[in-house]
Amino acid sequence: MTKIQILVVEDEAIVAEAIRRKLLKMGYDAPSTASSGEEAIKRVKENKPDLVLMDIVIQGKMDGIETAEHIRTRFNIPVVYLTAYSDEKTLLRAKITKPSGYIIKPFKERELQVAIEIALFKHDVDRKSKEMNEWFSTTLNSISDGVIATDPDGLVFFMNLVAQSMTGWKLEEAQRKPLKDIFNISTRIDGQQANRTVLISYDGSSTPIETSSNAIKDNNGNIIGVVMVFRPTREHKQ
Repeated sequence: MTKIQILVVEDEAIVAEAIRRKLLKMGYDAPSTASSGEEAIKRVKENKPDLVLMDIVIQGKMDGIETAEHIRTRFNIPVVYLTAYSDEKTLLRAKITKPSGYIIKPFKERELQVAIEIALFKHDVDRKSKEMNEWFSTTLNSISDGVIATDPDGLVFFMNLVAQSMTGWKLEEAQRKPLKDIFNISTRIDGQQANRTVLISYDGSSTPIETSSNAIKDNNGNIIGVVMVFRPTREHKQ
C-alpha cells in the first residue's frame, strides 16, 4: 500500500526536520521539506503530496497563508496550518483559505496525527461529493425533460439546461429565488374545455406542459426540498 506523502513547509530547519521525523515515525512518507512559499509550490508541483503542513511565517515573498491559497486553488491539495500565531487577525486570514486544519505550536504527536487523519478524510469526502454532484449534473443535463430542484425553503438551487431553456432563466440568476417566481405556471381551458397547465417563461411566452413533482427526503424521512419535472405536451411538440 502506498504511504501517504506529506510536505512540511517550515522556515526553521531544525523544527522542520523534527516534524519530518515525527511523520516518518507515524508511518507517513515525508521525503522533503520547504522553507519558503516559492519552494513549497515547486515541491508540490514536482511530488504531488497528499497533504501539506504549512507554517504561516516562512521565508520568501509569500507567507504561509498566501502559499496555502495558491496550493489549494491550483493543486486541490489539503493544507493544515502549523503555527504559533493564534490572534484573531491571523485566524481570519487563515479561514479565508479554507484550511483542512489548524494546530497551535507547541503540539503533541497525537494531536498532529489526528489533525492529519481528519484533514485527509474530509478532503476525500469533499472530493467524492464533488464527483457525485458532477455526475448528477451531467446526467440531469442529458435528459430531455426540464428539472428544477429546491431547498427546504422552496428556493431554487438546481435547474438543468432544458429547464433553463423553457423558463428563460439562467441557473445563476434563478438560484436562491422562490420556485413560484421561476416555475411560473397557470391553468387554462383549451378549445375542448379541458384544463391545461401552461408554463410562462421569463419573456412572457407560454408553453403547455406536462408536469410532476416529488418531495426530496433525507435518510430520516425529513423533507429537504422538492423536485419538479416537466416537458412540453405532445400536441405542442407536434
